[in-house]
Amino acid sequence: MQIKGNILDQDFYRRPDVVEISRDLLGKVLCTFFDGTLTAGMISETEAYCGRNDRACHANDGTRTARTEVMYGEPGHSYVYLCYGIHHLFNVVTNEEGLADAVLVRGIQPMDGLSLMKERRGLVEEKNLCNGPGKLTQALGIDTSMTGCSLIKPPVWIEDRGISVNENNIKATPRIGVDYAGEHAKREWRFLLED
Repeated sequence: MQIKGNILDQDFYRRPDVVEISRDLLGKVLCTFFDGTLTAGMISETEAYCGRNDRACHANDGTRTARTEVMYGEPGHSYVYLCYGIHHLFNVVTNEEGLADAVLVRGIQPMDGLSLMKERRGLVEEKNLCNGPGKLTQALGIDTSMTGCSLIKPPVWIEDRGISVNENNIKATPRIGVDYAGEHAKREWRFLLED
């Protein structure tokens, strides 16, 4: 297996501002290595969630369940949960242990292992391959068994391949599918690359 960039270290994730980390993940590359094959894609869409005063966050204000416990752990680990009983959604735990901040990766642009990604998704065209949080996990082979997995080493990691992101191409919008959070749903904590 060949790692093509610099794996993001724990210090990248151990920063206090989850919104800043969410923006900074744009242009980084989410990678998996399973069954001898590398699959990877450039992160093109993220959403930030804060464990304090954010009703859209699963762990808001100290909410602790078996599912969210990993969010209270060390930064630089994965939080993968099942949405609607079908879609596995991949999150990156950030900030300090005990604070439960996380970034949801909502979209990637395929880079490595394209044929396997298509096979996993049962698709031939690239356009809709990884343009959603449940689609990208299926393409990369990520499921809930990877909750708590360290992102500092394979089989799941994020690397910096030196891709330059133009700040003018980053669009901020309210997060998607969190209407239950009331006013907190209007926070522009979703970031995507427009080009």
